[in-house]
Amino acid sequence: MSVNSTESFWLEAWYQGRWWLWLLWPLSVLLKLMARLRRNAQASKAQPLAVPVIVVGNITLGGTGKTPVIISLVQYLREKGYRPGVLSRGYGGSAPSYPYLVTADSPVFESGDEPLLIALEAKCPVMVGADRVASANALIDEHQCDVLLSDDGLQHYRLSRQWEICVLDAERLWGNGLCLPAGPLRESPARLKEVDSIVLNGHLSVHRSAQLQALSLLESAHAMALTPRSWHRVSENNVGDDVCTLGALEGIDEQPSHKVFAITGIGNPKRFFTTLSRLGLNTQNRSFPDHYAFDAEDLNYIGDDPLLMTAKDAVKCRGFAKPKWWYLSVSADLPDSFWAQLDEFLSAQSVVGKFDSAG
Repeated sequence: MSVNSTESFWLEAWYQGRWWLWLLWPLSVLLKLMARLRRNAQASKAQPLAVPVIVVGNITLGGTGKTPVIISLVQYLREKGYRPGVLSRGYGGSAPSYPYLVTADSPVFESGDEPLLIALEAKCPVMVGADRVASANALIDEHQCDVLLSDDGLQHYRLSRQWEICVLDAERLWGNGLCLPAGPLRESPARLKEVDSIVLNGHLSVHRSAQLQALSLLESAHAMALTPRSWHRVSENNVGDDVCTLGALEGIDEQPSHKVFAITGIGNPKRFFTTLSRLGLNTQNRSFPDHYAFDAEDLNYIGDDPLLMTAKDAVKCRGFAKPKWWYLSVSADLPDSFWAQLDEFLSAQSVVGKFDSAG
């Protein structure tokens, strides 16, 4: 098995509930216990911050759509008159020092792909570093942010928070229901009882709907759709500006014999390829591991043919992109009920944060 396919193999195995994964069940139980002890230890050391913190995370490995949610939240908060800032681990990046401020000009190998995408599209201060508390204080002290969003970090309990959002992939949910390494779960699904808001990316199947109704975990979940907006040329680095409408993609030859390629390095590549199919595009698809660090040699097989990718992939390819390379801009469409819940939280910012003390 190639390195490129290893991660996808395990994700699919977890979500399909393959029987041999149960051989890892004892180790899964042990790691689950260790995670609980780690949570208690970190939470007892959490200290309140000067501004409210909203964590956007998940309980599984693999992409669930957190980044578009973060970008939508930043835009909404700014419209409300707030000065939001974003915290991120900066996975895939190696900065010269931390906390590290991500700007539109930051090299992706320093910032990581998702923080750079957020900085480009949301146009707000983004701070990366393993120590999220230090990053939070830097955003407050150096950039006068009055509300912070943590991209991931649901399990980073040393970071006090006032509101938690868990984003779930409605198609995959929590796979076989087992914690790592036997399954995709970081924490038990019972963790959903503690979060303030649950966002479901996509639509549940009838079977899974019946299963979840029995568990009574998602009765108040908000349904979210990732809606394609427009195409952008990768090489021009004009994130946020419409370049080409969905129905009129420049550089795509309509001849049946013409090759159109699509690549992606996201947690759920199937979602992107399905979106392309629904847009009427017949593409030759290839998936890479999540956060994959693309270089020009990886894509030599495409030649001068058109290539389609996600915005997350584009920030890693813009330095060597060819004219016919395009990325798809999407937005997180959340229901009015979600924004009403957020407004209610914002009106009560003095609420004591979760995990602020050992009690």
